[in-house]
Formats: sequence, structure tokens, C-alpha cells
Amino acid sequence: MKELALTFIQKYESLRDVLTDRKLASFGDAYVNFVYSLALSFKSGSPVGARVKRDVLAEALRRAGLKGELPPRTSRRDQANAVEALIAYALAKGIITTVECVKILTKSKDDVSAFYELIGLAKGRLNL
Repeated sequence: MKELALTFIQKYESLRDVLTDRKLASFGDAYVNFVYSLALSFKSGSPVGARVKRDVLAEALRRAGLKGELPPRTSRRDQANAVEALIAYALAKGIITTVECVKILTKSKDDVSAFYELIGLAKGRLNL
């Protein structure tokens, strides 16, 4: 896939660098909530604006086995931020698309499983 021209997002050398970048997480927060809202809109048949709960993202990160990539005693908030940063970076590198994200979020049985799948897809394709 082709990279987006998001020149303001740097190239990272390690997964930990991606997961702990607060600015990338801030960008990812908006994107993750957008694709989540879009998926809920498709499911309900009408426009929905929603935020993903931090506990959902933190649990998905734990299930994906990436909690160990973060510093010890990282808060659930920062664990959620790590997921948002990872998904945003994968989008910026052009290795996941909005369509893929919405499809995964729409078909999954629950939110934690959906974000677990997105994390695995992003991590697997990034090769960090």
C-alpha cells in the first residue's frame, strides 16, 4: 500500500517509540474515535458519534501482548494512548485503511476483540 503524505509524522525505529509518542496518540485518538463512530453508524443505520472507552483499548493492548512494550506501571490511560498511536501510525504509513478498520469494527462480536484484531493487523504489517 502507498504511504499517505503525512510528513508531520516521523519514522520510528521501534514499536516502543510508536506506543509512547503522546503527539501521535493525540492524533490517533481522533482517528480511532472516527472509525469507531463510523462502524457504529453502519451497525445502527444512522449517524452515531462515540468515543472508545479507555478500558476497551487497554484490555485489547493487554490481550495482544503489547503491555510489556510499555514502561512498568503504565496507566490504563497511557495504554489506551498506545493503541491510538499504533493505529494512527499504521494509517500514516499506509498499511491499514479506514475501510479495513471499519470492516473489522463492524464484524467483531465485541469492541475489545475488534481492537485486538486491529492491533494485531497494525503490528504485523509494521514489522517493528
